[in-house]
Amino acid sequence: MHRSDDTGRATEPDFETWRESLRSMCGGFRPTGIPSGTFAGWVSKVSISGLTALNIGSNAVRVERTQRDVRVDGIDHYFVVFHLAGQSAMIHNDQAVQLAASDVVLVDTTLPLAYLPSNGAAPWNCVTLGLPRQSLASHLGFEPQGGIFRRGGTSAGRLLLDIISDAQASDGSTFSPADAYMQLAAYDLVGALFAPSDHELLSRHADKLFKRICNIIKARFADPDFGPCEVAAEAGISLRYLQKLFTAHNSTCSHFIQSVRLDHAARLLHRRVLLNTNQPINEIAYSSGFVDYTHFARRFRRRFGRAPGARPEEPALQATGEETKRAGAGESSS
Repeated sequence: MHRSDDTGRATEPDFETWRESLRSMCGGFRPTGIPSGTFAGWVSKVSISGLTALNIGSNAVRVERTQRDVRVDGIDHYFVVFHLAGQSAMIHNDQAVQLAASDVVLVDTTLPLAYLPSNGAAPWNCVTLGLPRQSLASHLGFEPQGGIFRRGGTSAGRLLLDIISDAQASDGSTFSPADAYMQLAAYDLVGALFAPSDHELLSRHADKLFKRICNIIKARFADPDFGPCEVAAEAGISLRYLQKLFTAHNSTCSHFIQSVRLDHAARLLHRRVLLNTNQPINEIAYSSGFVDYTHFARRFRRRFGRAPGARPEEPALQATGEETKRAGAGESSS
């Protein structure tokens, strides 16, 4: 970080201090090469609604993250990197890109990187925003690929950089109840910047995730406290994205959970008749995840057209499970 002299004025750190500051804030990034042996540089940190942004500058001629650095520090983040001054090149994830002022690139910390400023002895400057991989991927529904870059001037890029700049100007230290919403806004802007253009790829990811969610529900439906919030938490996605997935399948998560519970109850009731077990019907309702028998009976009648205690007819038995299959079309069986 910047240091201060006895008068309180900001002073630039020496190269070793600057390099260690960079390493402590964002992991194993190795700056090398100082033109003419004269170092100039800075690194400062600001919090943005729970996320961390860094303003970094130096006249080092290369910044590298090696495979060894990846193994040693184990950092699993993305960095959105805005190049603010001059020209530079980046080699990352088998991509080689040339960056001009205001261009933005996504860095995946699980992959090696080489950043090559071309300003000569003049310091270069970039601003980075750190994003936890799991949180970002859960919110977006996909994992962006490191090495993707966008030219400066896009609406999403300008808005995201404005958020970072505003936090720097205000020191970003004051807590606000709106912080959670600001973090989601930052995630959305990153998604707008780096979403893949291959819609089929996104669709395949969403279908795979939806099948996993359906299987989670099938494994946990008997727990009466298991609802959409718990489904989202176990799947590692946001409640909003969970709702979006079910909307795409013309259903809701609550409706699907209820359908699975009713299907299970219908199978138990059918077995009760075949085996003549006389198992109490309210016991079947409770074992299927319902806590209120009246609610169960009303939902069962609406679904199957008969009371739970009535002897099932063959057409009704054939219909059992069809609604659930429609809601979870394409899922693998549990």
